[in-house]
Amino acid sequence: MPEEVPPAVPTPPSSSPGPAEGELEQLLDAVSSWMADDPHAGDVRELGALFTAATAGEAAAIAELRDRFTGPLTFGTAGLRGPLRAGPGGMNAAVVRRAAAGLAAYLTSCDTVGSVVIGYDARHRSREFAHDSAAVLSAVGFRALVLPRPLPTPVLAFAIGHHCAVAGVMVTASHNPPQDNGYKVYLGDGAQIAPPADAQIQAAIAAVGSTQAIALTENFSRLDDTVVTAYVEQVAGLVDPTSPRELSVAYTAMHGVGSVVLRDVFATAGYPAPQVVTDQDEPDADFPTVGFPNPEEPGAMDRLLALVTSSGADLGIANDPDADRCAIASQGRMLSGDEVGVLLADHLLSRGASGTFAASIVSSSLLGKVAAVHGVPYAETLTGFKWIVRAPTVTGVPLSFGYEEALGYAVAPALVRDKDGISAALLFTELAARLKARGATVNDRLDELAVEHGLHATAQISIRVERLAEIGELMQRLRLAPPAQLLGRDVRAEDLLPDADVLRFRGEGVRVIVRPSGTEPKLKTYLEVVVPVLPDAGILGARGRAADELDVLHAEVSTLLAR
Repeated sequence: MPEEVPPAVPTPPSSSPGPAEGELEQLLDAVSSWMADDPHAGDVRELGALFTAATAGEAAAIAELRDRFTGPLTFGTAGLRGPLRAGPGGMNAAVVRRAAAGLAAYLTSCDTVGSVVIGYDARHRSREFAHDSAAVLSAVGFRALVLPRPLPTPVLAFAIGHHCAVAGVMVTASHNPPQDNGYKVYLGDGAQIAPPADAQIQAAIAAVGSTQAIALTENFSRLDDTVVTAYVEQVAGLVDPTSPRELSVAYTAMHGVGSVVLRDVFATAGYPAPQVVTDQDEPDADFPTVGFPNPEEPGAMDRLLALVTSSGADLGIANDPDADRCAIASQGRMLSGDEVGVLLADHLLSRGASGTFAASIVSSSLLGKVAAVHGVPYAETLTGFKWIVRAPTVTGVPLSFGYEEALGYAVAPALVRDKDGISAALLFTELAARLKARGATVNDRLDELAVEHGLHATAQISIRVERLAEIGELMQRLRLAPPAQLLGRDVRAEDLLPDADVLRFRGEGVRVIVRPSGTEPKLKTYLEVVVPVLPDAGILGARGRAADELDVLHAEVSTLLAR
């Protein structure tokens, strides 16, 4: 909502500029126009300080304004995500109100009326952005329902179906750095937006006129905890009431919003309360104990691993800040996303699940083999849960389970049509408790699967770039000169264009996938080797051979990608 009357907007200096000065004058004109239409006084002051410095010729201020005004944030993975800063290239009140107005226009163009549920996490300005969105949507006739407090993204995804809403908005930047925020959009089916809706919403946002003219009203509804209680009860009901409950768990919320909900789920399901990493248990938008609040990042799990060791816990569980992802530590190490995904699938299949099992193309190929043995449909999708939850369009059978290697799991897609780190944590606890009851561990089960299907070992290479164009250049170079062999074996190249900017190289027991990241300035490469477990060498021999092959493959691919 409007904070106060914005300060006066400075006017660009008038002169007869040369080419470079002309470019600067155009930039300052764009800044001045944005400031005049920005409804948030604090954001206007922020731009005003940069404007003044840029007018005085300060190079850093000019570069910063160029970065912010090169272009608007665009819809990527399910919505907007970017740094908290004023201007079209950041997350701020003006950008959020325009996004809400564009979403409202898109829904109206589809003759869609009804409720829109809006959630938010504990990041800087998340509550403000959620209430701004509700005010915009309510003003044009939608029944805007705001969740009662900072809550996990899976609760918002669940609430869409629970309230029969036509759309949902979650204000979160998930596991991004503390200076970021984001705006995630779901439609009435409870799934993240996918083409063509994303482009149509983007076009509707671009068509919004004056930001100051966007109507607002405070006549939106603030929900109570009834929806949270419903989520907790239904997730807790996913586990078998007769299954063992003897398991000790250590947990970290990583300064996010997952802790209270996860503990309520565990208590309702009858599991012992997890021991928590106390200095990461309360939401903190600055994430003071982690350099990068993503369980996959080096050092992020250190406190959890230390608690597992000191407490003797059977299992360590981490959620990312909005609790849609789940990381698992067992026997002194963090399991990979592929290991967790296959173990969860194996557990659900052992309980009799019979629907579609799905994984993204960059995830391990092991799930397809496990599904085949059980005779259930399997689908491999493009990267992202917007595609994974739509796997039934390929198989014609409802989804029972989906995962991607980046710690995302949908263990109950009938409840949450997105990744859900809390339900995944509960189901993994159930499977670990069952294994413990028969004197086994999750690593033992991984070894059994390796004996049956071969040891599937995975690794990644990420190349961060300064110029986004470098990513396209690297992809083009690989397209023009793909490798004919990897690990001394013939490989065939597959180009997934135009459906996706992905290259895949596959041969006997080897696979490499290369693609641009959807959320960061990175080129990401996924390596997989498959090694049989031979009777004379056993599982230890297979591990050693797989590690050696991954090292060689890593070196070969790194050479291919060398700039």
